[in-house]
Amino acid sequence: MAEHEHVRVAVVGSGFGGLGAAVRLRREGFTDFVVLERAGSVGGTWRDNSYPGCACDVPSHLYSFSFAPNPDWPRTFSGQEHIRAYLEHVTDVFGLRPHLRLNSEVLRMTWDSEALRWDIETSGGRLSADFVVSATGPLSDPKIPDIPGLDSFAGKVFHSARWDHDYDLRGKRVAMVGTGASAIQIVPAIQPLARKVTLFQRTPPWVMPRMDRAISGAERRLHRQLPFTTQARRGLLWGIRELQVQAFTKHPGQLGAVEQLAKRNMARAIKDPALRAKLTPDYRIGCKRILLSSTYYPALAQPNVDVVASGLSRVEGSKVVAADGTEAQVDAIVFGTGFHVTDMPIADRVVGADGRTLAEAWKGGMEALRGASAAGFPNWMTVIGPNTGLGNSSMILMIESQLNYLADFVRQLDVLGGRVALDARPAAVRDWNHRVQERMKRTVWNTGGCTSWYLDANGRNSTIWPGTTTEFRRATRRVDLAEYEVLRPAGQRSAAQDKGAVQDESTEAAV
Repeated sequence: MAEHEHVRVAVVGSGFGGLGAAVRLRREGFTDFVVLERAGSVGGTWRDNSYPGCACDVPSHLYSFSFAPNPDWPRTFSGQEHIRAYLEHVTDVFGLRPHLRLNSEVLRMTWDSEALRWDIETSGGRLSADFVVSATGPLSDPKIPDIPGLDSFAGKVFHSARWDHDYDLRGKRVAMVGTGASAIQIVPAIQPLARKVTLFQRTPPWVMPRMDRAISGAERRLHRQLPFTTQARRGLLWGIRELQVQAFTKHPGQLGAVEQLAKRNMARAIKDPALRAKLTPDYRIGCKRILLSSTYYPALAQPNVDVVASGLSRVEGSKVVAADGTEAQVDAIVFGTGFHVTDMPIADRVVGADGRTLAEAWKGGMEALRGASAAGFPNWMTVIGPNTGLGNSSMILMIESQLNYLADFVRQLDVLGGRVALDARPAAVRDWNHRVQERMKRTVWNTGGCTSWYLDANGRNSTIWPGTTTEFRRATRRVDLAEYEVLRPAGQRSAAQDKGAVQDESTEAAV
């Protein structure tokens, strides 16, 4: 990276969000941008999570860009290696390699109110940008709980997102901590290899069968020869999930029938009544993410697997002790304990117009206008920001909606002309988030009786979108200038003042 390089747009992260932003910028005719990536290759969470059994729980044809369909997905639910290969393919097909700045972790980005630009310090050098797209994603920084005695553990310790492939688990006694989406894939993969697996479960998940299968060669040929069939398949998958949203957002009571299906799924594999009792959740299905697996319960029923219905409390030498007093001697501890979602580490590195970091501004909870813009952080937007997550569909749909918003944001800056920045008005951010939180009150994520990673330290759901992807698409079609303050260098008249007024092209609100 050249010293003090200046670009029009700096994109942070090269997962689905960052690569999608780069593709959209190129398709809009913008070429003066870079993609800053802390690692040595693209892929984001699909590069970092390479644990045994890693796969997606969203169907392949829906978990891919609409503008980059892949007719050759090998399975209905793709594995990590196939998704990572897809992202490498997107990088090549859309000519993104020249824009990549690999091994360039963002250490600090500071808004310069006089120059109206972001000054960015990275591990690969310094640069500045007129506009920043933060696409670091919520599943990028692993969270390992503070366990007394862990530092003195003589065995191997690692997080699921930092899997040590040089460590052989064959014949080992393994403690698996956590029962989330990663753990239910890891346990079946390591159970046949390990001497013993002890699963520490604070809260049991609801698990539905994973209807995965190989996609036949005939299907793939059909998708290659008739591309509209790929679009139709994607559309069908999307439509089914849109119809399901009402149960999650307005009528959680309707999910009782789904719970019965999940219980039958458990009963088929778990014959021991005591184990079945341990594995049965006491909250409404959907309150936490519904997990998909056809191998998790059969693995738990094997004689070399113990389920401890309690969280890991402390470590004493090679002994792990649960909160209920259960003890086990282990050789390795694997944490499947999630990520920093509501306290994203990148927020500590972003310094806004008033000198506060984004983490300080979000101390009371993450808030962003239309999931993108934070007040006091001009010409900055986040992809997969606050309240853009989904509990039942593909995040790629939400990312593409935010890319529409990004494209119009940059267009608006061009229309305004000259050195200019847009800063979300605090009142607009508050109004948007008030409406989102009002809708959130009746959803299963808030009323289902669980404590999930969707909730922040204050118990506020700052993660999930309480509506359909169609509603979010309408809400992010274009930037409403009435929701932003137009910033220019001191003493410079704005284009709006020269013309007499800014045309208010109000975006239809979805909340």
